[in-house]
Amino acid sequence: MTLVDARVLHLPVNLAGTGWSHVNALRRKGVDARLLVFWPQKWRPDEYDINLDLPREGFLRQQLVQWRALARYLPQTDLFHFYFGKTLVPKRLNMPILRATRKKSLMHFLGDDIRNKPLSELEYRKKFDATIVGSYAATRWVPDATAVVPPGLDLRAYEPVPPVERERPLVVHAPSNLEKKGTRHVIAACAELPVDLDVVHGVPHDEAVERFKRADIVVDQLHYLWHGVFAIESMAYAKPVVTHLDAEAVRQTEEAFGVKVPIVAATKDDLVEKLRPLVESFELRKRLGQEGRAYVERVHDLDKVADRLIQIYASIL
Repeated sequence: MTLVDARVLHLPVNLAGTGWSHVNALRRKGVDARLLVFWPQKWRPDEYDINLDLPREGFLRQQLVQWRALARYLPQTDLFHFYFGKTLVPKRLNMPILRATRKKSLMHFLGDDIRNKPLSELEYRKKFDATIVGSYAATRWVPDATAVVPPGLDLRAYEPVPPVERERPLVVHAPSNLEKKGTRHVIAACAELPVDLDVVHGVPHDEAVERFKRADIVVDQLHYLWHGVFAIESMAYAKPVVTHLDAEAVRQTEEAFGVKVPIVAATKDDLVEKLRPLVESFELRKRLGQEGRAYVERVHDLDKVADRLIQIYASIL
């Protein structure tokens, strides 16, 4: 395994717990990694090493806190691992300072920060020593990304849930944003099928997990080119997943990881017909659930993701 003797600071957001997962996995491998956040996430209030707790209002007041943080943590850091297109202070100032002080940096894009944006709007990506995207679908927006590193899960915390045979399967849909995830189409499709539907929205993550562990079928989203973390967690619990997927990204993923993507691809127009076989066949649900768990172990195991990050760090240090 590649070893990295560097102090790595992940910052400044912890969307879907990504940064916190990464620093803990890296620490388990002996890397000096910490997470700095502007504010903790609402449903993940304790996931940080350094909380700047920025003033909620007042650009100058916020900047004062951010510049003090840069002055404090710049001497303590060899590599800055940024997320979501954000830096500690404005990019046009942050990046020259890192260059002048010979600090390394990478930008880890998470989805909404690049989706549907023209490349000209992402020109700043060239100022980092490396760029990471989370799926092959995202290379549509950042075609010159250094690496594709899928989101990782600590699979020790995800015990597969044995499937239950029942007359009316339970469909679970957990949208972070009702409009963006196509929730009304999910509701409409389920109304045409002999199923029960649980829409999990605006609740703490732990409660959401307990509700989708009860699912027989999970529907992720119907508008994006690729699935989100909810789908990965669902597969970790051995749940069959239905979502919208880009066919070319599926091909690239299967080629890169040597495994079939066991997700049922659907659109808002064919969701009913894609759900129907799953509703009618317990065996199909069971098989896809098992295949989903095996896929997550191969592609999304946090331990493997940490190894990949360490390789990338080593290549730029």
